[in-house]
Amino acid sequence: MSSLRIAFIGLGVMGFPMAGHLAAAGHKLTVYNRTRSRAEAWVDRHTGSWAPTPAEAAAGAEIVLSCVGNDADLREVMLGETGILAGAEPGAIIVDHTTASANVARELAAAASAKGVGFLDAPVSGGQAGAEKGALTVMVGGAPEHFAKVEAALSTYARAVTLMGPAGSGQLTKMVNQVCIAGLLQGLSEALAFAQRSGLDGRRVVEVISKGAAQSWQMDNRASSMLDDHFDFGFAVNWMRKDLAIVLEEARSNGAALPVTAVVDQLYARIQDMGGGRWDTSSLIRLLR
Repeated sequence: MSSLRIAFIGLGVMGFPMAGHLAAAGHKLTVYNRTRSRAEAWVDRHTGSWAPTPAEAAAGAEIVLSCVGNDADLREVMLGETGILAGAEPGAIIVDHTTASANVARELAAAASAKGVGFLDAPVSGGQAGAEKGALTVMVGGAPEHFAKVEAALSTYARAVTLMGPAGSGQLTKMVNQVCIAGLLQGLSEALAFAQRSGLDGRRVVEVISKGAAQSWQMDNRASSMLDDHFDFGFAVNWMRKDLAIVLEEARSNGAALPVTAVVDQLYARIQDMGGGRWDTSSLIRLLR
């Protein structure tokens, strides 16, 4: 893979290692982060440079990657006076890894197109561990010709990169992902709590049932820490509630019935009320103890 000029906007727990994988693959990176010290820390650890604004980071880049917080953050970093589109040159392709709404993805795709710039919505699954290991799953929405130009670069930090359809399709696929996770975690929480109430050895139960139809990623990676009542790690409840708010808003728009998801969202609200907003999403089991 030839070296590309790449800008990476947003160096949080996901963006920091993702940008690192790109630099390790030999790409020329310019990074931007709202907190300057974070960008400086990235440059101290990796080969590359930092810019004081998204526009300056994007100037001259062939690919501009972003990973920020929510719709409002994304609009600001894309459309602001010193945003990505103020600096991106015609022919560049923007790939946004933020988990956001499908509507904002379509809005930004149109804004980019008006400036001769490509746009792909490309949320990820796999969490911080997946980002650090280069094993994320990337679900992409946008034009096939744009996807073809960035697929190899995205693969430096992903085990799967898949084009799902036109603009917004990546975000819609991520919503499906979060619906599955929410339901699975509540089911796993209830199952483990039931096992413990029944006097069973939770670990032995998991060892047995994980070899059958009940097996899941959540069971393999979270059951042990749930039994240990350990939640100070992983994908935070605050982030999941943000994601589920997007899901439920989309469901109100398209008419999808999500009764279990709505209930789990309210259970996460109770976790927040307990002070667990930064706990891992597997902390649902706390409500059953």
